[in-house]
Amino acid sequence: MSNERQIQDEDLMDVAQDPEQAHRLRKALKVLADNPNVGGKLQEMAQEVLSGRIGMKEAIQTPGYMDAIGDRMSEIRRAAENQTMAEREESREKFATWQKEQDEKEDKERAERDAPSSNIVTTPRRGGGRGHRR
Repeated sequence: MSNERQIQDEDLMDVAQDPEQAHRLRKALKVLADNPNVGGKLQEMAQEVLSGRIGMKEAIQTPGYMDAIGDRMSEIRRAAENQTMAEREESREKFATWQKEQDEKEDKERAERDAPSSNIVTTPRRGGGRGHRR
């Protein structure tokens, strides 16, 4: 998938409410597309959307893809229901740690995206600048 075209955040604005949500959606699709443990229709859907061969709106209207999402959600629900209280607490702690790391990464990415261009010249001009200081 690395050699083919990849959609950008803006390409998801037809389903996202704002640029930040579009960015998070694209990142989530990338995780699904690149994770070999996902497999099947869910991974296929993510790869198709990221390549631009199918739009996100079309993907969520495709029964096979929606079934794959529903199946995965059912697996997650069953796994959560079968956890002991100790496992739930451990999961909460792991999630809190992971969430903090994700928030820090997002803050860093946002700062890099929103930072002024590094091509801006900030050094004083040479040869001029004597005008009013005589």
